[in-house]
Amino acid sequence: MTQARRTFLVMLGVPGAGKGTQARLLEEALGIPQISTGDLFRYNLKNQTELGLLAKSYMDRGELVPDEVTILMVQDRIQREDCQKGAIFDGFPRNLVQAVALDQMTAGDGGIRRVLMFNLDDDEAMRRITGRRTCPVCGTVYHVDYNPPKVEGRCDLEGAELVQRDDDKPETVKTRLYVYYKQTSPLVGYYFAKGLLTEIDGTQPIDEVQAQLLAVVQSEPVA
Repeated sequence: MTQARRTFLVMLGVPGAGKGTQARLLEEALGIPQISTGDLFRYNLKNQTELGLLAKSYMDRGELVPDEVTILMVQDRIQREDCQKGAIFDGFPRNLVQAVALDQMTAGDGGIRRVLMFNLDDDEAMRRITGRRTCPVCGTVYHVDYNPPKVEGRCDLEGAELVQRDDDKPETVKTRLYVYYKQTSPLVGYYFAKGLLTEIDGTQPIDEVQAQLLAVVQSEPVA
């Protein structure tokens, strides 16, 4: 019997477009793990793996970690048992070099199944990210407009004063948007040319976006 083809999905979109939230929901619905490059780096650094130590050597010198190191981390991750059915990539690939490497990694399973592009304008992205407030004790994330705490500025669970992470401050978000457009936006054309791109309206409610994603993914052939 021919083994079913693994399902590999890529999430694209500006910071704040909802990729992480939707990837976690798809993970539950499809039974395949979300792979975030941020999580990968934290895992390898924390566990002092060979790749983690290599990445740290660049970071300690104030240099960017080369694509080759990130690619090796991803390659190692998709070989684990929980990726037998596939994986959802969130934050990878970030550029064309990584995209070509991912094509090569997944070629044996027919390549990337679908690329899900979340459309969201910059003003809404800024509003979503800069409105986040985080509890420094338990890590619960609130939003001043969309998910405010019961008592303004205080965590519902811990009562601690909520903080705005550095990553969520306006100047940082503007930099993140610039980096996205410079490095990642060329991937839109790359995947469009391959016939893999599906655009999603990122302004819709979370459950509507999820239903649309599932309809797209489940309409794809499985073998």
